[in-house]
Amino acid sequence: MASLFSFRQTYRYLQRQAHEQPTIFYAVVIGLIGPVMLVTVPPIRKSLGYKNPEIIPTSYPVPNRARRPVQGYEDE
Repeated sequence: MASLFSFRQTYRYLQRQAHEQPTIFYAVVIGLIGPVMLVTVPPIRKSLGYKNPEIIPTSYPVPNRARRPVQGYEDE
C-alpha cells in the first residue's frame, strides 16, 4: 500500500509542476525520452527497411601521376 501512496504523491507533484512550471517540466520529460529513443529507434528503422547511407569521403582522391607545379598565378 505504501508504493501506491508514493505513486499518488509523485503523480500529484508532477501534475502541479506541469501546471506551474511547464517549461521546466517538459524540458525534463524530453530529456528523459532521449535515452529511451536511443535504444528503441534503430531497431524500428531497421525493421522498416532503412539502410544507412554511404560514408562521406573526408579527402579528395589524389590522381596517380606526377604533380606539375602551378604556373601563371604569381604565387612564387
